[in-house]
Amino acid sequence: MTPNLIRQAAIVLSNLLTFSSPADAKLSEFFRNNRDLGTKERAFVAESVYGVLRRLRFLSTVTANDENDPDDARKLILAWLLRVQGMSIRELEPMLSEQQKEWAHLIKAKSTDNLPLAVQADVRDWLWDKLVAQYGEAEALTIARSMHEQAALDLRVNTIKGTRDEVMAKFIAENTSGEMNVTKTPYSPIGLRMPNRLNIGRHVLFTEGKIEVQDEGSQLLAHLVAAKRGMMVADFCAGAGGKTLAIGALMRNTGRLYAFDVSEKRLHNLGQRLKRSGLSNLNAQVISSETDPKLKRLNGKFDRVLVDAPCSGLGTLRRNPDLKWRQTPQDVAELNVKQTNILARAAKLTKVGGRLIYATCSLLRDENEQIAEQFLATHPDFKLMNAAEILAQHQIQLDTGDYLKLLPHLHNTDGFFAAVFEKLDAASVANTDTPAEKSTSEDAPDLAVAPESVEDVSATEGEPVKAKVKKAAVKKTTDKDAPVKKSAVKKAPKEVRPKSVKASAAKTKAVKA
Repeated sequence: MTPNLIRQAAIVLSNLLTFSSPADAKLSEFFRNNRDLGTKERAFVAESVYGVLRRLRFLSTVTANDENDPDDARKLILAWLLRVQGMSIRELEPMLSEQQKEWAHLIKAKSTDNLPLAVQADVRDWLWDKLVAQYGEAEALTIARSMHEQAALDLRVNTIKGTRDEVMAKFIAENTSGEMNVTKTPYSPIGLRMPNRLNIGRHVLFTEGKIEVQDEGSQLLAHLVAAKRGMMVADFCAGAGGKTLAIGALMRNTGRLYAFDVSEKRLHNLGQRLKRSGLSNLNAQVISSETDPKLKRLNGKFDRVLVDAPCSGLGTLRRNPDLKWRQTPQDVAELNVKQTNILARAAKLTKVGGRLIYATCSLLRDENEQIAEQFLATHPDFKLMNAAEILAQHQIQLDTGDYLKLLPHLHNTDGFFAAVFEKLDAASVANTDTPAEKSTSEDAPDLAVAPESVEDVSATEGEPVKAKVKKAAVKKTTDKDAPVKKSAVKKAPKEVRPKSVKASAAKTKAVKA
């Protein structure tokens, strides 16, 4: 650590505190413009700014002289080092100016007794209120605090090309220093976990397609889809295709797997991953929106339809801490409309006896149970299935009830929600005037494409595929910006003044820290 490195971290943080765009994008841009920084220097800058974003409301409190004192990125970095990392002023003094030394003493002496709960949780008041209403104060605080920690590195083993034991043995064999602790994920039968962040994108196991970076919760979602050999399956909001590839591997490279998304760029990002994966049953298709006319000819064709819906991403705060400062209640309300519409359209793609899976990486009932309940109320031709029973069929012992509900403090995964619906035939639907659609996949059109490049990696033996995958460019349609898939909201919320994280603190309940 050097005075210049602290200054560099403060520069990056100052830019991030506008919350005008995703933090990871701005950080990547900074590193591209400062290629002289070494690996350790980059790590310090990244860890410092993300550390501040995770604890921003608390750090804003200990750096402020009064309620209206604006955030200062230099003070926040110092506060993170002193109050979160536990460094002493004596350790930092050689790197501080006289003014910074004065700040350091004030920060170290600042009392944190009786802080409002929302400040302790490091979330905005609106989010704290929703978490308390849903989980109660004690669990809400536990959930929020679990998001203060950095997530581990989870890997999915590509069973088309190897087994978990083989991949794990390879990591262990090359770990001569003993620093890398590789373990099997407790729930996913195809996952590995590493506590240390590695540049996995250059590892031979990654370049050969034997592993992919994927949170264990996301891996479990692929198992919940429960696609079988020879089925016709759609990932309706595919994005860069992490879950799509996982589903394809579980299908043993048979049947037909479709990846739909409104973003041509995101589907292109699937291209390199597809080449590494060894899959040959994947068809990727750009659509204009969930109402794209080309989808009509696919109605009633799919055995499984996954809707990993665009959501607030509030279950991923360990990885994306800026989301809790960027999101607003208005954003969530807009997403609810989008989620409802996408799920309703995806239902039409599902064949009788097929399953529709709705999922988010959100913690909020508004985006989860509420959407599922509304769907069932308006679609009597669907019934809710028990998620725990489906996972048990795959020897995954994880019972969270009818819905799959994963929480960081309980499962050490990102926050995930999923509901599985089965489409009923007309005879099974009581009091309905319109029979459920019946069809087969035999006349399904060939929408096969071969996406090309991948821009972001941080992101078993199969039977011969029956349908050939054509090599073609991804087809464009109009209105390609209409969102269908994102783990976080594509539209950036209105700019938030940095000090606004402290607003309305007085209305939350105070306790002794």
